[in-house]
Amino acid sequence: MRRRSEIYRIELKTLLDKLLINDDYDIDTFADGRILIESFSSSPYDLVFLDIEMPSIDGITLAKKIRTASENVFIVFLTGHIEYALEGYEVNALRYLTKPVDINKLREVLKYVQEKRGNSRQLIIKEDGAEILIDTDDVVYMESMDQNVRIVTSKGEHVIRHNIGDFEEKLKNDGFFRIHRGYLISLSKVKKLVKNDVIMEGDISLPVSRSNQKALKEALYTFVEGSAF
Repeated sequence: MRRRSEIYRIELKTLLDKLLINDDYDIDTFADGRILIESFSSSPYDLVFLDIEMPSIDGITLAKKIRTASENVFIVFLTGHIEYALEGYEVNALRYLTKPVDINKLREVLKYVQEKRGNSRQLIIKEDGAEILIDTDDVVYMESMDQNVRIVTSKGEHVIRHNIGDFEEKLKNDGFFRIHRGYLISLSKVKKLVKNDVIMEGDISLPVSRSNQKALKEALYTFVEGSAF
């Protein structure tokens, strides 16, 4: 007799195959969370569905390990116990789906992720004579340095001759906010607000000018509401 977790895994795979029949996606299933971690480390996934209750390692613990490996992966929990939802905030879970999974709810998740992945914009910058493409989704913040701008991303950083105000204007509709005359941040990379500072991805602390503190909170609320569904 199959375990319940295995049954749900098979059912989810069947639903995903049905919804993604005309799309070019790879779908892998795992019966053991430890094997998933090994696979994820070598080739990260865009979207991961995790059962809260699994043998050897529970879904919340597994999600924390996955989130350590990637800030960008979308994590969706499968559960029959919605009281676990609060724990999901620790790993920035996208959504909870109750079991058995409703195909319409699953369709909403896939549509959201596809739109997010498809809407990623790119910046073209010139560094050391070469043109470089940077995904705006990778940018954590930008720092004004005299006549240069330091662009810090989740993959590294670049220093180019530019005006940070031009980037502010260009990215005003892409979830970026000027917290200080010297800093432009990505709202999607904010972890928390602490007094007069904002803590970004990577535990980077940046100063928020007094005049921008209220506006930053409002921008964050608007951004989160716009990202939720």
